[in-house]
Amino acid sequence: ECLQALAGLDYPRERFEVIVVDDGSATSLERVVQRFRERLSLTLIRQPNAGPAAARNTGAARASGQFLAFTDDDCRPSADWLQAFAKPFGSRPDAALGGRTLNALPTNVYSTATQLLLEYVYAYTREAPERGPFFASNNLALPADGFRQTGGFDPSFPRAAAEDRELCDRWLRDGRDLAYAPEAVVHHTHALSLGTYWQLHVRYGRGAFRYHRARARRGAGPLKIRPSFYARLLFCRPPGRRGHRALLVSGLLVLSQVANAAGFAWEAIMSDDGGVPVRRPV
Repeated sequence: ECLQALAGLDYPRERFEVIVVDDGSATSLERVVQRFRERLSLTLIRQPNAGPAAARNTGAARASGQFLAFTDDDCRPSADWLQAFAKPFGSRPDAALGGRTLNALPTNVYSTATQLLLEYVYAYTREAPERGPFFASNNLALPADGFRQTGGFDPSFPRAAAEDRELCDRWLRDGRDLAYAPEAVVHHTHALSLGTYWQLHVRYGRGAFRYHRARARRGAGPLKIRPSFYARLLFCRPPGRRGHRALLVSGLLVLSQVANAAGFAWEAIMSDDGGVPVRRPV
């Protein structure tokens, strides 16, 4: 579905290329990719499993364009996705742009809660730079030269968790800008159950530990997470949702923070250097 959406982009075919990185999957993606070779300028790269950060770096290294746009295999970019990034790049060519991601599974309460949490964290961190604003890597575009000068994604992050936050942190540290591009829409199809919801947010907590450890090693101070962050989180509601379903989403948001804290503590305990003292973050 991701390739189908990319093949349907309202953007001149000769002005963009698609690079698919197979990060050590059990079966080859060649048959999947082959169906789109006549519709897209498409390259498939296969590598031993090294994690999403390393895989994105592999794709970026092969890319030839002035700008890089990242998305994931469970995402469907809207038809005007590249147009929506191209417009702000016209006036801010050195900025990193984050688009708007929509939950494509509104009947899945776990997917709904996860997307609502991301939107809440986006809004909270954008209110002040000391809160560590970032954009998720499934809907992120940035100048290729800036990406390479900043060092790309840190491949020491082995999971899909906080590697995008860490990149954005270095991006800001280098004096570069982040800008929100809400017209650049991606539909995210990530089906979750209670068990996988818990596992996902534990993984986010593990990534958060690595992120804050990386910041500490660079000499950066702790992020300022106010108690109001958690108080306001309790009152988050998905648009148009009331009653027991809204209460269930609120409960899942609380559960996400418990899982996050558990993952953070687990990663600290398992850390080969004993960890770096940091405050338990979002």
